[in-house]
Amino acid sequence: MPGWKDGMVQRFLQQRMVRRWQGLAEASATVDLGTLRNWRAQARTMRRQLDRVIHQAEHRLALPIIGSNPIRKPMGSDWAWRPDLWRGPIPVPGMASVASKSMICDGITVYHDCRRSELTVRQIRNTRESDVAPFGLRMDVFRFDGSFLSLVLDLPPDAAQGLRLRHLIRLDVIVEMEKPLEIFARLNIKHGPNVEQIVRELPLNEEEVMVEFDLAYTKVNEKRIEKLWVDLIFEGPAMNQIILRDVTLCRRPRAEL
Repeated sequence: MPGWKDGMVQRFLQQRMVRRWQGLAEASATVDLGTLRNWRAQARTMRRQLDRVIHQAEHRLALPIIGSNPIRKPMGSDWAWRPDLWRGPIPVPGMASVASKSMICDGITVYHDCRRSELTVRQIRNTRESDVAPFGLRMDVFRFDGSFLSLVLDLPPDAAQGLRLRHLIRLDVIVEMEKPLEIFARLNIKHGPNVEQIVRELPLNEEEVMVEFDLAYTKVNEKRIEKLWVDLIFEGPAMNQIILRDVTLCRRPRAEL
């Protein structure tokens, strides 16, 4: 009952405030300038607070909802993962003149060999109906005098747990760009003192941008697998804007024959 009464009081006060400002708006064309100046100060103060509420509401209520983490994965998958950058807000959302080996957030690092960096990166909020991840990453590349640009994703420790040569590791990417370029994905598997590498080109001309890494064709020592990471390598990125709307990885055992 107290909650019901509180709601009634709140609605009454809100309606009263709306009627007051409707009256002030109608009278503002004829009121004296001193009073009008006072009303303007009150309205600006209120507008600042209303803008804050609207900004936070649009940010938090936009789809997809922050904190949601649905991942499309093939049947039989025993592990799936989306990096934190695409899941929630990061401490430093943007960087300019990004130097090589700059960590965008925990587990995401930029590498390049430019003498002068004209690269900016920024986490952006995904708002399209087709988006699944709450956030994306935008990279603006201007003049580029280097030979390579890569984004390194460190996979969590559980990616290596139980990993066998009969596993397929799948990478799904949703990417946009201003002009065409080539993107390669390289899976790195550290086993003992050695690192096995598998390289695949992302099929950017296809509707579903995904690649699979088949461990059966590697020389990985299953008993000594320590860690995994993925390099996304961008060929000829100069004067381009690249948006990674989503990045996910999953693994599944190959069907036994």
